[in-house]
Amino acid sequence: MPSPLSPVEMDALLLSLKVAFWAVLCSLPFGVMLAWVLTRLDFPGKSLLDGLLHLPLVLPPVVIGYLLLVALGRNGLIGKMLHEYLGISIAFTWKGAVAASAIMAFPLLVRTVRLSLDAVDTRLEMAARTLGAGSWRVFCTITLPLSIPGIVAGMVLAFARSLGEFGATITFVSNIPGQTQTLPLALYSMTQVPNGEAAAMRLCCIAIVIALLALMGANLLETYFRRHVEG
Repeated sequence: MPSPLSPVEMDALLLSLKVAFWAVLCSLPFGVMLAWVLTRLDFPGKSLLDGLLHLPLVLPPVVIGYLLLVALGRNGLIGKMLHEYLGISIAFTWKGAVAASAIMAFPLLVRTVRLSLDAVDTRLEMAARTLGAGSWRVFCTITLPLSIPGIVAGMVLAFARSLGEFGATITFVSNIPGQTQTLPLALYSMTQVPNGEAAAMRLCCIAIVIALLALMGANLLETYFRRHVEG
């Protein structure tokens, strides 16, 4: 049975899923670590760090994409060294789309994990320390298991946000079919060509369905893990 999607639409859908998966996977360890630091530690500059973390939520996505281009482009501050010494190019590749999506979704991931960490009873952590457990063991055996519902919810929300990323992605990696054209970029392209309304509507419906499934899945997984932890 032929696919209802054209090859270009299918490529965009698969690329979006790939980019969102790697964006969440790469940002998860840093998100959990930063959430723990902001929740459990007090240090000079904490408010500044918290503000920098939330910049992607308030800045225009195009600004984030431009900053990525300045930093990681072929002639950028970091991108030039990566290209010259390691032969790695990030701008205008799917890896750049991963970086853009990860940065835009990172605040949502950290905020959700922080809420989960705030709900962990710190008296349990203190009791474990009095019994001789080190900080790393307390984190791995008490803090992390009790915060799993929030971590899972944060991962799903970050995945959904990565699927919908547009502004930073098109600025940093452009809109190249089959290489950097994700689902939102493909939908945008379809609205710019004659007779592209049907394809745009299909992609719009797919984006809505994926987003709804992600949100429903986040709620179900959070409920499951919360009951498991409480049990």
